[in-house]
Amino acid sequence: MTPRTLFRQQSPTQDDVDAFHHDGFMLYPDVFKDEAREGLLTEILGLDSVRQYLASPIDGTEGKRVSQAYFVRPWNDRGPYGDQLIDDPFVTALLRATIGDDYHFCHSALNLAPRGIGPIPYHQDHHHWKHDNPVNLAERERYYIQILYYPNGFTRGDRNLKVIPGSHLVAPTEQVTPERMLAGEFDAEAGRNLEEVRLDVPAGSMVYINARIFHAVEAKPADSVQGHRVFNIDIFKEAGPPHRYTQEIPRQWLQQAGPARQRLFSRKPYVDGCWNA
Repeated sequence: MTPRTLFRQQSPTQDDVDAFHHDGFMLYPDVFKDEAREGLLTEILGLDSVRQYLASPIDGTEGKRVSQAYFVRPWNDRGPYGDQLIDDPFVTALLRATIGDDYHFCHSALNLAPRGIGPIPYHQDHHHWKHDNPVNLAERERYYIQILYYPNGFTRGDRNLKVIPGSHLVAPTEQVTPERMLAGEFDAEAGRNLEEVRLDVPAGSMVYINARIFHAVEAKPADSVQGHRVFNIDIFKEAGPPHRYTQEIPRQWLQQAGPARQRLFSRKPYVDGCWNA
């Protein structure tokens, strides 16, 4: 039986909330309870698809496993610990404290990054502003929240996350690139020096971000002591039209959902043409 909350912390502090609005993210190192961290990791590594991936043949030339990530979106095959993440009391407290009560569950993903995999360049994940459809332009200022979980953590230089704090404060136009941002061209608009921060987090950590912040992931060395960095993510959106990955909710989830979850799931999924309706 899972605990009432998976986390050591019950709610964000005011300093946490202020940091979110100022920096665009909050970092919670080692925030999972030990039982929850171990339970989540066991669930993930026990999935049939993950076990098949980990048992896949190695590259005969290099003598190493092929450097291809395991990635699934949406991640619906969740055990009790993964399922509780959707509306754990701490998660709900974070969302309400930072963006208010009017939000929906959008989608999720699961990723295992192996030794030798390359980097992911700086990008933003606030999908609406990148499309010219009127609905996207109208929705560009609404919140799109990504909650990143790292059951086995990462170290700098080894598939670590890096961010540009404050980059969410710059209007997302096509002229804004991470290169120009790091060169100082948008410091005045952000009201601060925009500089790269490379994170280093222990196992059982969470990073809570405004998806308008520029973020990236570094490569995982071929000789990393960690076989795979395990990463799962849940995304929540402020109420409104679907985002590009707003998933259809599985029937079983709806059948088992109480009133609070029904509210989280009460939104339309993304389908081709939905922005033109």
